Amino acid sequence: MTSKNFEFLRQSHCELADLGGFADQYALTDHASCLVKLRTFAESMVKAVFDHHRMERAYQSNLNDLLNDPSFKSITPAVVQDKLHLLRIKGNHAAHGSLHPTTNDQIVELIREAHGLASWFAISIDGKKLEEIPAFVVPSLTADESKAALKRKTKAALQKLAEQEALMAKLLQDLEKARAQAENAEKSEEEKKTLLLQAQQAANALEFSEEETRFKLIDEQLLAAGWKVGPRGKNTDEVAQEVEIMHQPTTSGVGYADYVLMGGNGKPLAVIEAKKTAEDAAKGKMQAKYYADGLETMHGVRPIIFYTNGYEIFIWNDAKREPPRPLFGFYSRDSLEYEHFQAQERAPKLGELHPREAIVDRLYQIEAIKRVSERFDQRRRKSLLIQATGTGKTRVAIGLCDLMVRAKWAKRILFLCDRRELRKQAGDNFDEHLPHEPRVLVSRRTSEDRNKRIYLATYPAMMKCFQNFDVGFFDLVIADESHRSIYNRYRDLFRYFDAFQVGLTATPLQFVFRNTYKLFECENEDPTFNYTYEEAISHNPRYLCPFKVGKHTTKFLRSGMKYKELNKQQQEELEDQVEDPESIDFNREDLGRKVFNEDTDRKILQNLMQNGIRNADGTRVGKTIIFARNHRHAKMLVELFDKEFPQYGGDFCSRIDNYEPRAEQLIADFKTKDGSKNLTIAVSVDMLDTGIDVPEIVNLVFAKPVKSYAKFWQMIGRGTRLCPDLFGPGQDKTVFQIFDHWGNFEYFDELVKEEEPSRSKSLTELLFEARIKLGETAVAKQSLDALKLTTKLLAADVNALPEDCLCVREKWREIRSVQKTGVIDAFESATVAVLRREIVPLMQWRDARGREAAYRLDLLVAKLQEAKLNGSATADDLREQLIDEVSALPINLVQVAEKSESIKRAKDLNFYAKATTSELEQLRVELRGIMRYRQKKAGASIEPLMLNVQEDASEVQTGSHKVKLEGLDLAAYRTRVESVLKKLLEESEVLKSIRAGQPVPAEEVAELVDDVLLQDPDLDLQELLVHYPNKSKSLELAIRQVIGLDSERVDLHFRKFVQKYPALNANQIRFLDLLKSYLSRYGIIELGKLWEAPFTSIDSAGIDGVFTDDQQVNDLLELLGEINPAA
Repeated sequence: MTSKNFEFLRQSHCELADLGGFADQYALTDHASCLVKLRTFAESMVKAVFDHHRMERAYQSNLNDLLNDPSFKSITPAVVQDKLHLLRIKGNHAAHGSLHPTTNDQIVELIREAHGLASWFAISIDGKKLEEIPAFVVPSLTADESKAALKRKTKAALQKLAEQEALMAKLLQDLEKARAQAENAEKSEEEKKTLLLQAQQAANALEFSEEETRFKLIDEQLLAAGWKVGPRGKNTDEVAQEVEIMHQPTTSGVGYADYVLMGGNGKPLAVIEAKKTAEDAAKGKMQAKYYADGLETMHGVRPIIFYTNGYEIFIWNDAKREPPRPLFGFYSRDSLEYEHFQAQERAPKLGELHPREAIVDRLYQIEAIKRVSERFDQRRRKSLLIQATGTGKTRVAIGLCDLMVRAKWAKRILFLCDRRELRKQAGDNFDEHLPHEPRVLVSRRTSEDRNKRIYLATYPAMMKCFQNFDVGFFDLVIADESHRSIYNRYRDLFRYFDAFQVGLTATPLQFVFRNTYKLFECENEDPTFNYTYEEAISHNPRYLCPFKVGKHTTKFLRSGMKYKELNKQQQEELEDQVEDPESIDFNREDLGRKVFNEDTDRKILQNLMQNGIRNADGTRVGKTIIFARNHRHAKMLVELFDKEFPQYGGDFCSRIDNYEPRAEQLIADFKTKDGSKNLTIAVSVDMLDTGIDVPEIVNLVFAKPVKSYAKFWQMIGRGTRLCPDLFGPGQDKTVFQIFDHWGNFEYFDELVKEEEPSRSKSLTELLFEARIKLGETAVAKQSLDALKLTTKLLAADVNALPEDCLCVREKWREIRSVQKTGVIDAFESATVAVLRREIVPLMQWRDARGREAAYRLDLLVAKLQEAKLNGSATADDLREQLIDEVSALPINLVQVAEKSESIKRAKDLNFYAKATTSELEQLRVELRGIMRYRQKKAGASIEPLMLNVQEDASEVQTGSHKVKLEGLDLAAYRTRVESVLKKLLEESEVLKSIRAGQPVPAEEVAELVDDVLLQDPDLDLQELLVHYPNKSKSLELAIRQVIGLDSERVDLHFRKFVQKYPALNANQIRFLDLLKSYLSRYGIIELGKLWEAPFTSIDSAGIDGVFTDDQQVNDLLELLGEINPAA
C-alpha cells in the first residue's frame, strides 16, 4: 500500500506507512474506514514509542491505557497526547457506528493531524530532520477515480484492496508478537526528563499548538451536537470562530469570541468562551457574558452563553433569568432556536395557566400540576410526585405535558417507564387524551426520529441510544415508577438531558428511598406533591376502592414441614413418597422453593374459589391475580388449578411471567372487558406486580412472602381502581378482597421503617480497594518495589475508566488530579484519600463482562500480596484458595497448556515460601488471561422436592385481619363504621338529626351505640372519639365526621354568604364549592385546614390567596363557626 503522505516512515516503520496509506485511500470514499485506520495508526505509533524506549506496557492495555500510562505521559508533550486522543475518539465513534455526519474537509484535517504526528515521530524517534519530511498533500480523487468511476470498480480491484488489508493485519499481528517477546527496561527520572525535552523540541519545531488541539476537541463536541464546524479559524454558516465583538470593557472596546453559533436567520444563537483545560471553566463566565452583551447590542438578540474548558461545559440562559448549570454536551441548532423562541413567546408564569379539565378533573390532580408548575416558576428544574396507585399519575403527567406545550414551555417530551407493557399503556393514555400530538416509541430503529412531540421509551431502550440526542433535545422528561433502581442503573439519563424532570411513584412517602428524593432535588420525605391511598378512599365520592383482608394459613405455611411435627397420617403419607422421611426438615421459607407440597397450594386455590368475590351472576370467581413465589411455583399452581377445576377449561387460569413467550398477549386477554376471553385468573411472578391497569380485578392472592414495603403497596394497587357497573347497571365495585396466606400484613404492621438497601461493591471496586491497601502496606513495610508495582497498577486502573460514562465525566477534575505525573507514584496520604473517596466508587462503571474470572484472580493475588507483605496468617488461606483456582484449569486446552509452567509454579508450595510481591505479580499477569477457562465445580442444580402431604384441616386458620398499616388503619376503620351506619341511616332518626347538624340528646346517642353493636358486635362507637377527636369530646360530632353533613343544610349557610357578596370571582366560587363538598363529606372542618390541601389547589396561600378582602374572610370563618361550633 503506497501512501501519499506517510512514505517517509516506511524505512523504519512500514506498518505506520501502510496504515497512513489506507487512511489516504479511504479519505474521500469511506470516512468510517479512514477514521478506524487513523485510530490504529495512532495506537501503532504509541506502541512504537514504548518499544523504542523499552518501556513496559500493562497487560492487555488499549490505546487509552497507553496514552494515560505515566511513563508515556512523562516523555510525551501534552499537545502530542491531545492529538493522539483526538484520533482515538474519532476512530472509536467510527468503529462503534456512532459517527456523526462528517465532511471530506474534516476528514482531510484529521489526516493532516496524523501527518503532523508522523512528522513529530520521525524527528523525535527516528532522528530525521525537519527538512527531510515532505509537506502534506491533500487527498483528492484523480480523473480516473471520479465517484462514477469508483462505483464501477472491478471485482479485481476490490479483491486487491482486501488482500492488502489482510497483509496489513498479518503485519500488525507479527509485530505484536515480537513486542511481547521484547525485554523492557525501566527509565530513570533523569532519562525521562531528557526524553521529554527532546520530544518537546520536536513538537516545537513542528509548531504544534495546545490551543489548537483543545479547540479541535471542542469542535468534536459541537459536531456531536450536529453543528457544521469548519477547520480552525474558518467560518461556516452555522459556526463562526474568532468573532470580533464590539462594546467590550477593554481599552480598544473590541474582543474576540472563540465561537458564535448562528441561527438560520443569520443572528447569533449562542456564544462560547473556551478556557484552557487546566483552568476552571467558570473563569470564562463573565467574559462570555460581556461577549453576549456586545452581540446583543450589535444584533438586537441576546445569545445564550456557554463556557467550557473542554471537559466542563456550562450553559447560562440569563435572558430567562436562569442560573448557570453544567451540561454534558452542547445544544443543537434546533434546540437553541427553540430556546430563543421560548424567551419571546412562552407564558411568563406556568402556574397562572389552568390544566385542561378534559384531561384532569379531580382537584388533587389539578393541585399536583399546580405544585409542579409553581416549582418550575421558581426556576427549580425537578419535581417528585407521589400518588397512590390508581389515582391517575399518568393522567397528571399528560395534563402537565399539555399545559407546558400550550404555555410553550415544552416542544418535545420524553416519557420513561420500566417495561414495554407500561409503555404501551402510557401510549394508549396519550392517544386518548392528546390524540393529535405526534409520538413515537423509542428504539434503536426509531432513535433518529426528530419530528415528534411525545417520545415514549423504556429505561433500558433509552440507555442504548440517549447520546444520539443532543442534551437540549427534550424540554420535559417524565420518569414513571421512580424508585431506587432508576437511581442506581439509569441516572445517566437524568444527568444527560438538560430538561425539566418529573418523577412519578406510588411508593408511600415514608418508604421512598433517600436517593430518589435526591435525584429529583427534594428534601427527604418532602416531595413536590403527595396524595395517599387513605385520602383517595376517604374522599366523597371515593377515588379508589377499599379492600378487606382475609387470613388463610395452614400449619405448613406458618411453621414449615418437619417430620417430627407431623401427625401420624401425614408421616405415613410422607413415608410413601420419600426414602428417608425423617430427614424432611423444611422451614416456612423453603415452601415453594426447596419443597412443593401440592395440598398446601390446593388449599390456597380452594379458598379463592370458595370465598373470592364472584362475577355479576355469581357463576364464577371474578378477575384475580395470584402472586406466586417463582416460575416453578406459578407453573405448578396453574397445573393444579386445571386438575382441580377442569370444568373451567384450560385457559381460565394462566401463568404470566418472563418465561412465557406470549405474555403480552395474555395480558391483553386478561384486560378484556367484553367477556370474549376466558382468562380470569392470572398467576404472576413479578410481571403483574406493578403498573398493570385492570379495574375489574376483585381478588388478590398473596401466595408468597413479600419483604419490600414499596413492592407490597404496588401489588395491593392492582386492585384499588374503581370499576363502575362491574356487577350490572348501578352496581359498582365497592371493595376488593385480599387473601394473605403468608402473614404479610402482620409483617408490615410491625415494620416501622424499611432499611434502605446498601449497594454491594462491584468486583472492580473491590480490586481497586485491595490495591490501595497493598500500597499502604508497602509504605508501612518500606517495600519500594511493592509500592512501585502497586502505584503502576492503580494508575492503569484509573486510566481504564470509561470516558463516555457521565458518572466518570462528572468527576473529571478528581481523575485528572491523580493522573498528573508522579501523583499516584508519590502515594501521599491526601492522594490515598482521594483514591478511596472519589475514585473507588467510579470503578463500578468499568465493564468487566467476560473478564470476571481474570478480575477475581487479580483480587485474590492483591490480597495475597498484602497478606505476605504484612506477615498475616491469612496468607496461607489465600494461597490455598489460589491453588484451588489454578487446579480447576483444564490442561487439555491448548491455551491452558501453553501456560503449564506457570500453572506448575502456582501449585508449588515452595514457590510461595519465598515469593516476593513482584514474583506474585508476574504469576498473575501470566495466568489471568486463561482463568476464564477454569472449570466450574460440579454441582448440578438440586431439583425441589415434590410432595403431596395432606394439610391438617384443624390447623387451617382463617379470619379477617384488622389492617394496621400506616394510613390504612383509620381508612379501614372508617369504611367499617360507614358500612354499618349507612344501613341504619334510613331508619334511624338519631342519625338523620346528626347529619342535619341538629342537637341530639345524650340518651338517644347511647341507644344508637347499642344499635350499632347489634349490627357489628366488635364495633364500639365510643372508639370514634379516639380516631376523630374534638374539643367538646362530642360523640355526635365524631359520628358526623363519618356520615357527613346534609348537603342542603350546608347550601343554606353558603347561600347567605353568596347573596352578601354577589361579585365573587370564579376562583372564589370554586373555593366555596370545595368547602361545601368537604363539609358534606366530613361533617366538620378544623379552621387550620383552610390553609392546607385540598384548599391550596386553587391558590397556594389557601383562603388568604383566594379572598383578599379581610371582611370576606372573617364572614366565612364566622359561617364555619355556626356549622361546627364545638369542633
